[in-house]
Order: sequence, then structure tokens, then C-alpha cells
Amino acid sequence: MVLFRQELGDVLRDARRAQGRTLRQVSSDARVSLGYLSEIERGQKEASSELLTSVTGALGLPLSFVLREVSERIAIAEGVAVPDTVPDDLAGHAPSLVGAR
Repeated sequence: MVLFRQELGDVLRDARRAQGRTLRQVSSDARVSLGYLSEIERGQKEASSELLTSVTGALGLPLSFVLREVSERIAIAEGVAVPDTVPDDLAGHAPSLVGAR
């Protein structure tokens, strides 16, 4: 079973390591406890939207980039392809979310 929190943790850890940064450095920059960030990266805790925004900001990454990477990893685990556009057969069935705020 694929869990969002595990994939999210993997993406955050991979990004941090790619930058050559320690958990301590990122937790300090994000103002999140070291232990809690460690649990997030290991997929043991769910990250709130506020915490996730702080961590992605500390990593210098847009939240949308992180969420897209998580989505792509989940799709691979599920064995599905995520199209870049809405397929024609689905376009007429879902209400447009553009400008829905």
C-alpha cells in the first residue's frame, strides 16, 4: 500500500540530501524540531500544510514542485500514468477548478 506521508518524506529527504544539507540545518531554517522533521522524512508523521510550507521554504523549493514529485511517485507505485492534460473522456465530467477560489 502506498502512503502519501512515506512518499512525501522520501521526496523531502532526497531534496535535502541533494543539497548536501543536514536534518539539523533544514530543521533550524524551517523552525521545526529536528526530531519531528526526522519523523516526517521517515514517513512516521503527517505534515501539516503549515509545516510543509516551512520545510519546502527552507529547502528553497516551491510547494507545487514537491507535491508534483510526490504525485508522480505515487502514480508509479500504483502503475498508472498521469497525463499532463485532462483526457477528453474526462474533461466533460469534472467541474473546472481554474478560478474556483
